[in-house]
Amino acid sequence: MRLVAALRVSSAGQLDGYGLDAQRSDIETWAKSNGHQVVSWREDVVSGTVDAVDRPGLTAALQDLERADGLVVARLDRIARQVTTQEAVLAAVWGNGYRVFAADHGEIPQDDPDDPMRTAMRLMAGVFAQLDRMMITKRLRDGRKAKAKAGKKATGAYAFGYRGGGKGRDRDEVPDSVEQETIDRIVELRLSGLPYRAIAATLDAEGRKPKRAAKWSNVAVRRIYLRSRPRQVAA
Repeated sequence: MRLVAALRVSSAGQLDGYGLDAQRSDIETWAKSNGHQVVSWREDVVSGTVDAVDRPGLTAALQDLERADGLVVARLDRIARQVTTQEAVLAAVWGNGYRVFAADHGEIPQDDPDDPMRTAMRLMAGVFAQLDRMMITKRLRDGRKAKAKAGKKATGAYAFGYRGGGKGRDRDEVPDSVEQETIDRIVELRLSGLPYRAIAATLDAEGRKPKRAAKWSNVAVRRIYLRSRPRQVAA
């Protein structure tokens, strides 16, 4: 049977750890064992709570069904975490005469009015998958609140000069020795009278790297200098 594979990871960091490579491997193993051929692979890096119409990978997979016999996912919750979205996608696929498979359970049987338990069991599985995601999100939110209450950095990226240190709720920002040296160099050059653009060029020439960009900009240099100047003056 010719199948279209749909893969999904969360844009929030793939909290369940089931990444694209793992999903692809499970689908390939299952398809080979059952004599199926995957003719198309489509991926989404997006939360499972997003509607199907706003997921380009899933939309493309549904369009690819025109040259296949069915849809395959690694697990049913890869279609969606929200039960309503999951059921809407299943109804659309079945309604157009295609079959649905999950690598961990095989074919997902269509609803049967003479077997209501079939639908109920699928819905319950979807509810628990949605609950699992909600519990993970709640634990993360509680952890951030606890860190903030303890006076630790709870959200957002680390400013230049700092990095994450420690694990779990004990994780907090700590000075980055290399970046702290660069801050001292910025202050030194600025106090010597160099304009920000010249400082940026000097840092690039000295091989000092900004946190994320490929090269230094005068805006980044100015921001770091103004933030760090009180510390340097006090010292």
